[in-house]
Amino acid sequence: MSSLPAVDPSVPRPPSPGDAAAGDASLTTALAAIAGSSLLRYVVRRVLWGALMLLIVSALTFLIFYAFPSADPAALRAGRQATPELIAHIRQSLGLDRPIYVQYWRFLKGIVLHFDLGYSYQNQASVRAELFSRLPVTISLAVGAFVVWMLVALPVGVISAIRRRSLLDRATMGAALVAISAPVYWLGLLALFLFSQGIGLVHLLPGAGTYTPFSQSPLHWFTSLLLPWFVLAAAFAAFYARMIRGNLIDVMEEDYIRTARAKGLPERAVVLRHGLRSALTPIVTMAGLDIGILLGGAILTETVFNIPGIGRFAYDAIVNSDLPAIQGTVLLGAFFIVVANIVVDILYAFLDPRVRY
Repeated sequence: MSSLPAVDPSVPRPPSPGDAAAGDASLTTALAAIAGSSLLRYVVRRVLWGALMLLIVSALTFLIFYAFPSADPAALRAGRQATPELIAHIRQSLGLDRPIYVQYWRFLKGIVLHFDLGYSYQNQASVRAELFSRLPVTISLAVGAFVVWMLVALPVGVISAIRRRSLLDRATMGAALVAISAPVYWLGLLALFLFSQGIGLVHLLPGAGTYTPFSQSPLHWFTSLLLPWFVLAAAFAAFYARMIRGNLIDVMEEDYIRTARAKGLPERAVVLRHGLRSALTPIVTMAGLDIGILLGGAILTETVFNIPGIGRFAYDAIVNSDLPAIQGTVLLGAFFIVVANIVVDILYAFLDPRVRY
């Protein structure tokens, strides 16, 4: 009986299918590790740039406040019957008599070491506590406006693109142009005049100063924010509707759309499954940035409707020349915008495979 030939270990053997599969798996693992490290490096680099941006924003806020002071915080704190001695004492107690670089260093050290945004010049309340207590209100306003403008912009943009140059298209795009051009405070006052209870022509919804926390009454919370949601979302919805319309018109002329139609797919599937998905890619980028801006504080909307959010807090701080409160609101708004930029950049890379870190 013949025996099997001996295998010389010095002679390389031909690769087997199992070895090829193992090699492919190891290659995939290596590529995933490289991609993961690239993503990690990208995120770290963006976070460092974001921290630098926050530092620059805080420094510019300090410089603007001292270069163009609207009022003396010590005099405002002292009141109408203040004496020069009292104003000087308040200025010393607030640290306003120290050089600007000393004040800025003390503020910066408090943020880095203790996340301390300082205390208000008006009532010595903690700025951090004030911002955190008002943050849920602004989140409710911003997220609700985001939902409204997307629910309006998507169908309007799609219908206008499909029925291009029709009467409906001209009417919706004309209304969108008016909404983009109208100032937010004017829309807010108009909405109060038309639909608010008490002073409106149609007593439909609660007016200014009627905000109710969600924990107290979900129904009153919802109704008290309906007018602010639509007012804040009007310009955004109009702008996004025009963007969706333009993007979808361009996408529907692409070759792969013609191929999908040639295969016999229903027009609805061609538009929604193939066209709209490609048209929404740049919309995702802008939507993330805009929601970050809204979270930074919708000052005009919260002021018109007297909503106790971060925007109203920022308005009161500017009127009273309250630097710690101004600084805190500006930094919080910049933080939301920086985070939104980072998240959108990463999300965009997942949506568009052509993007590389």
